[in-house]
Amino acid sequence: MARILIAGCGYVGQELGLRLVREGHSVCGLRRGPGRLPPGLRGFGADLTRPETLASLPGPFDVVFYTAGASHRSEAGYRSAYLQGLGNLVAALQGQEPPVRRLFFTSSTAVYGQSGGEWVDEESPAEAGHFRGRLLRAAEQVLLGGPIAGTVVRVGGIYGPGRSRLIDSVRRGEACCFEGPPRYLNHVHRDDCAGALAHLMGVDRPRPLYMLVDHEPAEQCEVLRWIAGRLKVAAPPRVPPEAGKPARGTKRCRNARLVESGYAFRYPTFREGYEALIT
Repeated sequence: MARILIAGCGYVGQELGLRLVREGHSVCGLRRGPGRLPPGLRGFGADLTRPETLASLPGPFDVVFYTAGASHRSEAGYRSAYLQGLGNLVAALQGQEPPVRRLFFTSSTAVYGQSGGEWVDEESPAEAGHFRGRLLRAAEQVLLGGPIAGTVVRVGGIYGPGRSRLIDSVRRGEACCFEGPPRYLNHVHRDDCAGALAHLMGVDRPRPLYMLVDHEPAEQCEVLRWIAGRLKVAAPPRVPPEAGKPARGTKRCRNARLVESGYAFRYPTFREGYEALIT
């Protein structure tokens, strides 16, 4: 049995925690409102952006997952949640005895600046120009250059129960396909996000960096039309790019390293994942 801390125990963290509890581990979920955690998870109330609230962490912990998200999609929000929050937690755990075996940080594929449909993997340059990618990359470096053995997991767009924005937009007739370069979606179902993190915890000597996306970077319009077919509604129309916004493409992310580690996806493409949500 491992003693596990999930810092920022929200949408993915709770699913991960429940999975690990079923496997026989002891799981503590850290969040501002620990009373909202599901039964089975031990709660600890703290604010990752306020280091004084981390002084009495109920450790020691064998493995730590940092799955916090930004409460505001602003530069200040990202700096606070990722760069400062992760740094505060590393500092709070640094003197623990016995030491933490490994800290897993859920970063994002937003660290990549490629936008012309290029294939990217863990070895590709991660030089995003937007503040989101830059701050996430800086947080990755805080972990990988710090005193605790760390693994960064760059996660694609997470969907799953309670996150059915694309389905809802198609059902309401609000979805549309923009003309111009292909817009690829690098998605992962919540259950595979939690499953892959639990899997990596059990890998002997995990690597410092993994990409966590499903097998198929899908063109956005293909996804929308597939959903429309399953819902038996009109296919989204093709329209010019949004007014005032440049036409843009995206990158395509490879998950080969994660697959080679032994993880088998429950929802290998968007089709299986959205089929489960629709039915």
